[in-house]
Amino acid sequence: MSLPNHIAIILDGNGRWARAKGMPRSYGHVVGCDNLEHMCDYICDLGIKYLTVYAFSTENWKRSEEEVRVLMNLFRRYLRRVEKKAVKNQMRVRILGDKSGLAPDIRRIMEELEEMSAGYDRMYFQMAINYGGRDEILRAVQRIAADAKAGLFPEGKPTEEEFARYLDTADLPDPDLLIRTSGEMRTSNFLPWQLAYTEFYFTPVAWPDFHEEELHKALEAYENRDRRFGDALSKEQK
Repeated sequence: MSLPNHIAIILDGNGRWARAKGMPRSYGHVVGCDNLEHMCDYICDLGIKYLTVYAFSTENWKRSEEEVRVLMNLFRRYLRRVEKKAVKNQMRVRILGDKSGLAPDIRRIMEELEEMSAGYDRMYFQMAINYGGRDEILRAVQRIAADAKAGLFPEGKPTEEEFARYLDTADLPDPDLLIRTSGEMRTSNFLPWQLAYTEFYFTPVAWPDFHEEELHKALEAYENRDRRFGDALSKEQK
């Protein structure tokens, strides 16, 4: 099987999955975190180099105060558990999004996690927390404007490659495959710049039930796509 180098996943359906079982939405988020740990190990063992997940969007602040509180406490615990996964999998961890909008203790945990894993290179794991694609682009434009004013763009405007270096994903390859669970068929402001040439896979399966078998369905669908880039044919077509 020809595997993608970089998978992005929108982790959707935790709350609905829990409610369908007569449980509170918070239960779905806990099970979803457990599944993310398991699937991260499995994806690493497959040899896929990059995994980026959408964990909490800028729009998620509109949820109930109780649910947001539960999610923030869950992040506090989960990020500490990721430290062990980083060591086990020799996995570099990076947080995408506007960290300034998060509580100081969560920012500190994130910084410690990024620093302690900075030397690992077996796998690269990105978590988008307080992330919105439009917000990311606006933040990039603001930094570019400041640098342009300082004379760092003598040609007058940045190239696409230079612009990409101002994004949260600077130095990361764009995703080859985007997976969204739980039946929604939209990207919900996730990586709009980076997904320009990405293959999409949508499944009705909620994230807590998205295990190895479901991942392989997505990988098989990806392998069977005829991928074209501009006028260039994919390897399968040459």
